[in-house]
Amino acid sequence: MNAFKWKHFESHIILTAVRWYLQYSLSYRDIVELLKERGVQVSHTTIMRWVHQYGPEIDKRIRRFLKPTTDSYRVDETYIRAC
Repeated sequence: MNAFKWKHFESHIILTAVRWYLQYSLSYRDIVELLKERGVQVSHTTIMRWVHQYGPEIDKRIRRFLKPTTDSYRVDETYIRAC
């Protein structure tokens, strides 16, 4: 089954927009600007719908390739003296 059947945009454009949103801390309007620079006119609400529709599936498929991490981490305390 093709998840992108009957979509107005090609699958690589949809996946690129969703990946940018999920991977980087960009807003929907930032992604609109990035796509506009590449000659693609799309609304921010369309990108929001793509993220809601394809985001969980992308997360499910890439989860097995990610390295397992622990929830604990340590931060070194640094003292900086003001002059």
